[in-house]
Amino acid sequence: MTVRALVAREGGVLAVEPVDLPEPGPGQVRVRIAAAGVCHSDLSMVNGTLAPPFPLVLGHEAAGVVLATGPGVDRVAVGQHVVLNWSPACRRCWYCLRGEPWLCATGGAPATRRGSTAAGEALHVTLGLGALADEVVVPQAAVIPVPAQVPLERAALLGCAVLTGVGAVRNTARVGAGESVLVLGLGGVGLSAVTAARSAGAAPIVAVDVSAAKRELALAAGASDFLVADDGLSKAVRGLTGGRGADHSFECVGRAATIRAAWRATRRGGQVTVVGMGGKDDLVSLSALDIFSSARTLRSSVYGSSDPDVEVPALANAVLAGDLDLMPLITHRIGLADVPAAFDRMARGEGARSIVLPAG
Repeated sequence: MTVRALVAREGGVLAVEPVDLPEPGPGQVRVRIAAAGVCHSDLSMVNGTLAPPFPLVLGHEAAGVVLATGPGVDRVAVGQHVVLNWSPACRRCWYCLRGEPWLCATGGAPATRRGSTAAGEALHVTLGLGALADEVVVPQAAVIPVPAQVPLERAALLGCAVLTGVGAVRNTARVGAGESVLVLGLGGVGLSAVTAARSAGAAPIVAVDVSAAKRELALAAGASDFLVADDGLSKAVRGLTGGRGADHSFECVGRAATIRAAWRATRRGGQVTVVGMGGKDDLVSLSALDIFSSARTLRSSVYGSSDPDVEVPALANAVLAGDLDLMPLITHRIGLADVPAAFDRMARGEGARSIVLPAG
């Protein structure tokens, strides 16, 4: 079958092209994409941070409707609304069996071979999905049913930004009521972390970005304070936290400089959680004495330390109940051809999530 998809090639060249996808085979599902988010990880596929094979269909944060199923599929049926999961767990490896499916030994491969271009070139899809397309064919483990009442443009965010940001706060750091929280980087993931911190009863919640235009988004998501990132950040954060620094800091950018800023703005004995994915050559340098004397914890949060099969439906129900407001996260609704402009906005620090509506 031939569908439209956003294809990346060597040198960061992007174009909407016709591509040929296989019919769903055993255990596979064909999904019509209704909405897909433009994530910083997609940009990392083309800006040199990562080195995937090309040509590559971008996109991994999406929701849609099941169009067809292959033999042996029992997880979903035609017509069901689903959220795509870019790191489905095998449920058999050492990590899965000890209750850490987000670290599954087989999950999260940067690119998977699937389909071909119209010219017959071997095609790869981002994180096993390639969701910036009209349709995808994926393993049934990569789809999670959600109630049809959840608007699909909001459901799309659950598969990456929301699950990652909310999970970092709830599962990785386990933020408690009354604890102070600092969030650096206010894209979709960072704003989701702010929302989760508010739900946890954290106070104060200090949101930080390089762009002053993020102030209203941060406050709408639940931040008590907003700061523009500069060299005086740690002093400003201490001024808002009794002179100590934040109990919890969440770095949602993926840069060594931002990780160091989060470290410096966290109190002695506090926790620094790195949520952003950075480059392999961007090294973080910390003093051995500082590590010892500060007694801080530095760790990462992979996919929100979550089991998507359990937590995506729970988050969808929270959306339906009005307990999780995702509307502040969606700042642009665009078509496939507009994704390069969305990457430019992302680089400039403008807006939060751009949602691609392929049929639009």
